Amino acid sequence: MTLTEEAQWRNQTLITEFILLGFSNLLHLQGLLVCMVLFMYMVTVMGNTLIIFVVTVDPALHFPVYFFLENLAFTEISFTLDTVPKMLVNLLEKDKSISFAACAVQMYFFLFFVCAECFLLAAMAYDRYVSICYPLHYNTLMNQPVCHKILGGVWVIGVPVSLLQVAWIFNLPFCGSNEVNHFFCDALAVLKLVCIDTYHYEMQAIGTTLLFLMFPFVLILVSYVHILFTILRMPSAEGRCKVFPTCSSHLIMVTLFHGSGSLVYLRPKSSYSPDVKELLSLFYTVLTPVLNPIIYSLKNNEVKGALKRVIGRKLSLQN
Repeated sequence: MTLTEEAQWRNQTLITEFILLGFSNLLHLQGLLVCMVLFMYMVTVMGNTLIIFVVTVDPALHFPVYFFLENLAFTEISFTLDTVPKMLVNLLEKDKSISFAACAVQMYFFLFFVCAECFLLAAMAYDRYVSICYPLHYNTLMNQPVCHKILGGVWVIGVPVSLLQVAWIFNLPFCGSNEVNHFFCDALAVLKLVCIDTYHYEMQAIGTTLLFLMFPFVLILVSYVHILFTILRMPSAEGRCKVFPTCSSHLIMVTLFHGSGSLVYLRPKSSYSPDVKELLSLFYTVLTPVLNPIIYSLKNNEVKGALKRVIGRKLSLQN
């Protein structure tokens, strides 16, 4: 690279902020959108906080499956906290800018919590697999030290992946427009502002997505195939009916999260308009986290029982 080319490259990267254009084409719906997103955000925070509180204080829920559920609830709160407040501010104000550094931080935590949620859902599937397929060995295979090691792996694995993705994206030269056609700093949306050929970077991003979205999904799929064969071999219809509800809540969450994520990131570029892609992104960034406490509260008898016990204790103390 000559001195002139290097100077041009450095000038091209002097972008100090980005403009988030998310939902700018839906001005007539922004009032309704703000109300809906704010309501779902409040329900997400309160509902998942309630799950964390109930699992922590009720001894009946001190089991591995609820240990992972508690961490999933924390992940959902953190996930929405990373994207939703800034989106609400942008919908309410004319200034839709985000600094270069803040964009990098937002992208890092978005990737980190997506990765964490994928592997947490896989850990919960493994717990169900051990519980149903090897019930006599459950206390040995899923004891407290093992659960903490699994959780440690879940949280650690996302750090290098997210850090490397953000580092190479924000070290590329940006030029021309600084307008990101999304409501948060999505990696593929930011890559479109880079002024060099990003084909290899996009292939790397898609490869990473396939590895850290699909690999946990494959683990979940394998776990439930074994669970299904175990259930079908059960001689008692009553036993099969007891097992299904323990898996249904988790399966619904897996379908919602992986299904919406795959629709956004694993489809060809021309499949969706930017507005449709933003609405689909809204599904897994806002709607899926709000459904987590609702699904687990309505579909899980143990959680419902714990909620009743906690509320009953609170009322008795007040009386």
